Amino acid sequence: MIYPSIDKLLNIVSSKYELVHIAARRSKEMTRDEHYQLPLNEYKSQKNSGRALEEILEGKLKVVDKENNK
Repeated sequence: MIYPSIDKLLNIVSSKYELVHIAARRSKEMTRDEHYQLPLNEYKSQKNSGRALEEILEGKLKVVDKENNK
C-alpha cells in the first residue's frame, strides 16, 4: 500500500493536479536545498517526492486556495 493515502491527501488539497504540482515543487526544493521539515528518520519514504507528500499530510506545508482564500 502506498503511503500517504491519496484519499487523506485530497482532504487537504482540492485536486489531484494541485497535489502533484505542490509535491513536485517541494520535492525539487528538497533536492536543491537539502532542507527537510521533519527529521530524516521520521520519513517513511526514501524519495523526496514521497517525503513531500508526507509533509503535506503532516501539515508542515500550508496549502492556500487562492480562489476561496483558505
